[in-house]
Amino acid sequence: MAEVTPWEVSGEVDYDKLVAEFGTKKIDEPLSQRMARLAGSQNVMLGRKFFFSHRDMDLVLKDYESGRGFFLYTGRGPSGPMHIGHLIPLLFTKWLQERFKANLYIEITDDEKFVCKREITWGGIQKAAADNILDIAAVGFDPERTFIFKDSEYIRNVYPLMLKVAKKINLTTTKAVFGFNEQTNIGLNFYPAYQIVPTLFEKKRCLIPAAIDQDPYWRIQRDIAESLGYEKTAAIHSKFLPPLTGMAGKMSSSNADTAIWLSDGPKAVRNKVMKYAFSGGQATVDEHRRLGGNPDVDVAYQWLSILFEEDDKKLKALHDDYRAGKLLTGELKQVLVDKINEFLAVHAKKREQAAKHLRKFTHDGKLASAMWEKNFVD
Repeated sequence: MAEVTPWEVSGEVDYDKLVAEFGTKKIDEPLSQRMARLAGSQNVMLGRKFFFSHRDMDLVLKDYESGRGFFLYTGRGPSGPMHIGHLIPLLFTKWLQERFKANLYIEITDDEKFVCKREITWGGIQKAAADNILDIAAVGFDPERTFIFKDSEYIRNVYPLMLKVAKKINLTTTKAVFGFNEQTNIGLNFYPAYQIVPTLFEKKRCLIPAAIDQDPYWRIQRDIAESLGYEKTAAIHSKFLPPLTGMAGKMSSSNADTAIWLSDGPKAVRNKVMKYAFSGGQATVDEHRRLGGNPDVDVAYQWLSILFEEDDKKLKALHDDYRAGKLLTGELKQVLVDKINEFLAVHAKKREQAAKHLRKFTHDGKLASAMWEKNFVD
């Protein structure tokens, strides 16, 4: 049985069931094409339905068409180093920012990780936060339109607004939405108020690109936003990048061997993919040549289709050749290895460059400076 919460994803995820349970809408073809038309091109992850669900994306596009615009908000919980799965919402957010010229607020939730991860010290979380912020900046966001902030540092600016949000939320709501109980610490009970605050940073509609496990926060926001004088937030949801092993759930930081870290070198990437990536191939080469492989369950093919092969014709050729037995499992894995290593090499160079102007994202850039000067008191 699947479990999908903001803190835990396990089991075989039924995305149709989540859409029904969470009360979201699937992204249909007309909405996808409308986004592509307004953006000037189609995003691979959107076109291939990896981003599959939304709340009020149609209203976001209506606001954009009217000239009112919208702003973006996403985040990262710094419990340790980042792996490739963590980058997916950020890469999609970058595309949205580039195409729609939107301001972006990225929340580093060091406080949340401290209250929900018993085994991690405050010092360890701060070290992870510094490392994560550098990886996030390396994605290539516009520093003049992006503000990256750490909860524990920026709280002095937003505390009055956070109290207004907290005053609207009772324990009955957090128990119903998050499953909190008498054993849940009061820090975690209070935290949803802070998670909601960035949706209120501008008097426009907020759009949140994130994996669907984060949606519960936005259900609460949508219940209280208008009573505070703000818009209900919109959201666009991704599926989960599967772990290399092909097991149910999503890629997890708890299993270092079956996750691809942003710091992994070429040898480590090859070893992990070749050893752990679940195969849709046959037991022997002869059988594979005769019967062909199954790309629908093959993790190497899934990763290529989600992120690493943007050319539709090349992806179809890989699919068809693997299905026909012309392409062996090892050969398909090697395609993925080469793509990942190329991606990580580029990321490492961007990380070095980002380190030189990191303060533009956190303090000195146009948007960052404006936010540090802003005090959310009526």
